Amino acid sequence: MKHLFLIRHGETDFNQNQKMQGRGIDASLNERGREQAASVTVALSYTPITRVITSSLKRSKETAEPLIKGESVVVESYSELDEMSFGSLEGKLISEVKNDLMYLHESWSSGKLNVPVPKGETPLEVFERANSRVMEILERVDDKYICFILHGRLIRVLLSVWLGLGMENMHHIRHANGSINHITWNGRYFEKISLNQTQHLAESVKQ
Repeated sequence: MKHLFLIRHGETDFNQNQKMQGRGIDASLNERGREQAASVTVALSYTPITRVITSSLKRSKETAEPLIKGESVVVESYSELDEMSFGSLEGKLISEVKNDLMYLHESWSSGKLNVPVPKGETPLEVFERANSRVMEILERVDDKYICFILHGRLIRVLLSVWLGLGMENMHHIRHANGSINHITWNGRYFEKISLNQTQHLAESVKQ
């Protein structure tokens, strides 16, 4: 049995200012994001994590830094675990692209998961690249406690499928910056322990 901790990266200025991020935006954490990363480390301090997996993006790697500092853990980074590409929407205010987002939400929630973001990816493409990498890791390593520092939409895509909700229901998966999702993998299927844990985050660092 493997215990997986899927953590959404800490806050960036893009999150704070309600701007679209995505795979093409490589933003660093802001002060609140660094505080959230520190809180995650405290929350997992009694968990014997021996491997930390991040995406190739700064906000993922920077969230992992307090967790791996001074600890003898293996750290790996993979571009397959980057956030979904939001294409031409990236860098724009969410309020500016609300019609595009509504169209995507309606398409995806009705099962049209091959509809891409303009000049970006489809949910199916995101799942294929990320799930393939995670499965490769789970089959390769013997670690029992593995931490994945990931991204909001990616977490929704993965968990909705892994937990049997259906990818069309991914919008029901909540994901605050710095939140922790705890699931298990027994070699055949995933099981939920807890989702979107935020108790470890002080009110001042919650999104």
